[in-house]
Amino acid sequence: MPAPNLTRDEAKQRSGLLDVASYDIVLDLTDGHGGPGEKTFLSTTTVRFSATRPGESSWIDLVAEGVRSAVLNGTELDVSTYVEDKGIALPELAADNELVVTADCRYMNTGEGLHRFVDPVDNGVYLYTQFETADAKRMFACFDQPDLKSVYQLTVHAPRDWKIVSNALVETEKDTPDGARVTNFAVSERISTYLVALIAGPYAEWRDEFSDAHRTIPLGIYCRASLAEHMDADRLFVETKQGFGFFHEKFGTPYPFSKYDQLFVPEFNAGAMENAGAVTFLEDYVFRSRVTRYAYERRAETLLHEMAHMWFGDLVTMRWWDDLWLNESFATFASVFAQAEATEYKNAWTSFANIEKSWAYRQDQLPSTHPIAADIVDLHAVEVNFDGITYAKGASVLKQLVAYVGIEHFLDGLKVYFGKHAWGNATLADLLAALEEASGRDLSWWSAQWLETTGLNSLSPRYEVAADGTFASFAVVQTGAKPGAGELRTHRVAVGVYDDGIGAGAGKVVRTERVELDVSGDRTEVPALVGKPAGKLVLVNDDDLTYCTMRLDPASLTTLIDRIADIVEPLPRTLCWSAAWEMTREAELKARDFVTLVARGIHAESEVGVVQRLLLQAQTALNSYADQKWAAEQGWSALTARLLELARGAEAGSDHQLAFVNSLAGGVLDEATLGVVAGWLDGSTPLPGLTVDTDLRWRLLQALVAHGKAGTADIAAELAKDDTAAGRRHAERCRALQPTAEAKADAWQRAVYDDEIPNAVSDALISGFSHPGQKQLLGSYVGRYFEVIDEVWTRRSSERAQPTVIGLYPSWAVEPATVAASDEWLKGEHPAALRRLVSEGRAGIVRALAAREFDSQV
Repeated sequence: MPAPNLTRDEAKQRSGLLDVASYDIVLDLTDGHGGPGEKTFLSTTTVRFSATRPGESSWIDLVAEGVRSAVLNGTELDVSTYVEDKGIALPELAADNELVVTADCRYMNTGEGLHRFVDPVDNGVYLYTQFETADAKRMFACFDQPDLKSVYQLTVHAPRDWKIVSNALVETEKDTPDGARVTNFAVSERISTYLVALIAGPYAEWRDEFSDAHRTIPLGIYCRASLAEHMDADRLFVETKQGFGFFHEKFGTPYPFSKYDQLFVPEFNAGAMENAGAVTFLEDYVFRSRVTRYAYERRAETLLHEMAHMWFGDLVTMRWWDDLWLNESFATFASVFAQAEATEYKNAWTSFANIEKSWAYRQDQLPSTHPIAADIVDLHAVEVNFDGITYAKGASVLKQLVAYVGIEHFLDGLKVYFGKHAWGNATLADLLAALEEASGRDLSWWSAQWLETTGLNSLSPRYEVAADGTFASFAVVQTGAKPGAGELRTHRVAVGVYDDGIGAGAGKVVRTERVELDVSGDRTEVPALVGKPAGKLVLVNDDDLTYCTMRLDPASLTTLIDRIADIVEPLPRTLCWSAAWEMTREAELKARDFVTLVARGIHAESEVGVVQRLLLQAQTALNSYADQKWAAEQGWSALTARLLELARGAEAGSDHQLAFVNSLAGGVLDEATLGVVAGWLDGSTPLPGLTVDTDLRWRLLQALVAHGKAGTADIAAELAKDDTAAGRRHAERCRALQPTAEAKADAWQRAVYDDEIPNAVSDALISGFSHPGQKQLLGSYVGRYFEVIDEVWTRRSSERAQPTVIGLYPSWAVEPATVAASDEWLKGEHPAALRRLVSEGRAGIVRALAAREFDSQV
């Protein structure tokens, strides 16, 4: 069921009354005989706190199966009427208070609270916590809001063979007569409740340490025992040390916690979580099969993102969820900054332009777009705000701010910020004040323009060329932000001019001119380019300094279409790919032309991450934006043939070869190509250099199953070879992909109505429910979707409901009828967060309809 809500006003009222001195938390995770518990665990919390106005009342949060007792200042409280959404009332508080609550709390399988997982390989029981935004109350009684920070001391009774990890170092361990072990942790540093962590189970462990002039940090890496053979701990330790060295230098504040553990845990809902000193990661980052270099790059970005949170989020924490963006935008910016400067991933900003910017643009064009500094009135509002605005647009805007004030001033401002607000809570105003102090610049206008508005400005070149081929005039033209109020903003940009190379660069397109300037108003002249050769291509957001939609003039667009493969450097090439994709989404470039552009130019793309994203975009163009008659008769077959050609022509065993094969497996395939795929899978006609390992076998099998070329027996046989947690999820997806009405009905029934399956399994079912070649099977589910989603939202927690509502929205039905059904539903009364998700799905259909109409024009 959904967790209790908390409003901003309620949180403000409670934090104005209380100051929390400490928590002592005792947990019994055993069955009473030294083995692991199954359904519930005993939680005893002693919390000491003061009240600024003695005599007033408050409450403490707790979501539990039942409360055994609650004693406030020696007086037993009546808990007979306890309900989860009210917590426990605390009447007539004293100036100094002690509360002891004993409760039976539930193990969860939704990735919230204390999650419990049983490994099918060895039956090992694994636990981990996930408390953001406000699920600490599922493990212990607490004042569950970010501005009531405190220190915590945990005592844990658990099976003897378990590793127990929390925020602090282990102080003592003692075995008990019943076969358990009691682990006592030291008192933690002062943190918010959502950053408390407990990870327990027979985890495999690796140890190391990082040392520099600032301090020595104990390092740990953990994963399930059955995944230990795949753990590349040495590589992770190297990247961890690179991160600490970089952040120590740039932040000027030593890492503030006692140790740093990184734990890869099962069935995790997100990429990672910044628990202070005990970061949890999605265990898919333990690569059990071959992946491309891009997967390692993204894992390193996640590692550095969470590490940056140790300062920005954990040491200094937002006061309320209005400033969630401060946490996430900063960590995203800092992680890419560190990647580019301190690791092997020197082209990290290219990936940022390709991935994060694309996410931000897509989110910012939805009707649900919101200012970066959002108005978060309650917890339900923030739970749908972990989005492309909060992470990617915010990071893009911070990058633009750095370009404006200079990196040294920006870093000096962070040192001021950490120094003033360490171990406390802060707001946007506090950060801006620190940056103003360091840079000597007034930034109030910047906040108003960039953080308190919505939408994208477009920037485009306007120029005249003289008879000698030089610019006679040059200006950058800005349009008002949309969607939104149409504001014009100040942009720090670099204008790049590209032309044919000479000498060693002959036949290539290289940058010949670069001018950096501030663009403001609807037109900004660029006199520095007057008299310079006009070249073949103009980029008005070269180096990707600002956040905007970059438009191309006709001559530049011609160069992009004809010669994108000739652009030498990866970042400007990526900016051109991005411009073409945004034009496709805006129905300014035909989807079929975008697919052709990708097919013709992707062979020269050096960055495998860009290759993977472009292939996904090409498939999206075919599935959603192209005229479906053309896509069925020509588009899919042309792309498939090109992918097969590229896979066969790529360097044997290369990342590019694997990327082409993976993309091929996700498309609509003809009989001949299905035969090729079957030959790869059974080994009868192998592709030289391609290692068909465990996960690739599943992807190839899924392609065959989706087209009716393999079935239930084949799935069972593959599962027998890989009866692991990941293998079982792959098998669930396979079954849902079967092109039969029965398979779709079963997947729908389980994803919508089975509340006992873990989120990870539900996600697998949902991902297999819809396939671009199976739309004819799904027509009846448009109406059924709108019949069930209110009940799903009411019945399930946000973490459980959101994937269902988003994943099963009928995006496969790009028809006016789907828009009409959405509109009819939106006329009713529904929770605001649910309305937002449905309105976003509707916007996707409207966009696809416009693109299809444009694509079908002769």
